[in-house]
Amino acid sequence: MILVTGAAGFIGAHVSKRLLERGDTVVGLDNVNDYYDPTLKEARLAWLTPFEKFTIHRQDLSDRAAMTALFASGEIRQVVHLAAQAGVRYSLVNPHAYTQSNIEGFLNILESCRHAKVEHLVYASSSSVYGGNTEMPFSVRHNVDHPVSLYAASKKANELMAHTYAHLFNLPCSGLRFFTVYGPWGRPDMALFIFTKAILEDKPIDLFNFGKMRRDFTYIDDISEGIVHVLDKPAEPDSTWSGDAPKPESSTAPYRLYNIGNHRPVELMRFVEIIEETIGKKAVKNLQPMQPGDVPATYADVKELMEQYCFQPNTPLETGIKRFIEWYREYYKV
Repeated sequence: MILVTGAAGFIGAHVSKRLLERGDTVVGLDNVNDYYDPTLKEARLAWLTPFEKFTIHRQDLSDRAAMTALFASGEIRQVVHLAAQAGVRYSLVNPHAYTQSNIEGFLNILESCRHAKVEHLVYASSSSVYGGNTEMPFSVRHNVDHPVSLYAASKKANELMAHTYAHLFNLPCSGLRFFTVYGPWGRPDMALFIFTKAILEDKPIDLFNFGKMRRDFTYIDDISEGIVHVLDKPAEPDSTWSGDAPKPESSTAPYRLYNIGNHRPVELMRFVEIIEETIGKKAVKNLQPMQPGDVPATYADVKELMEQYCFQPNTPLETGIKRFIEWYREYYKV
């Protein structure tokens, strides 16, 4: 039995569906909060409910007693932890939401996995941990001690907490640093959703850093496939690891970190052009300076994931955007 936290979320719903389609039993967990439209989250859950091997628990990660009860049966053998308070900009105005969900909630996951002797914990980190780094592409071997948002700091904290539990309790932990995931059923606070909605409604779009932002946009099917591959092969100790020259991405404990991205950064202006071409309509562009907490570029080095799991993202941006817009038009009837 596999627990997927954040099962009503964008990535969580897709991963749950991928696991269910291959015959796994999936227990979903989600508090279905109102960070964005809960109706969309409910629709994702309705997308999963036809599967007989899917059940959903509507509870909060930070509820320690509820989490203990969830694991009490001892049937949960693997965990894909995707639930978190997301969003860089929201962390500037509601920081306590991040400590409650991303720190306290993650501690409850670790404690539950430890006591239930879970075989593998795969958890979501983020490309945001690279913060002030400018060397490209971002590598899991790089230092990530300079986050520029509380969201990024909470994800870095998750990586440190996971290593502690891998070291102390031999809990296999694999962290995945996601790079700008997009696709059908995406989040309304993400660029593709915002831009598509605005263009269809003849409203202007804000392009920060004057449209010169670069992002490693990664299609959701590629992400889901990568997560499942990692889940199937629990983290193992690295026999080559040395405290004299410690590698950040591995350990003498069963602990690993991976970038999971497309390895093809695209400038925001080009991203908008593809949306315009797909919709058949020009955007009204409002060029803006950089925002606090944001970074000008992301670019994933996915060498480790390719070597160990044969991870190979293969969805062209044009194809992924087309699929999202088709979903958007059908879902919102526009």
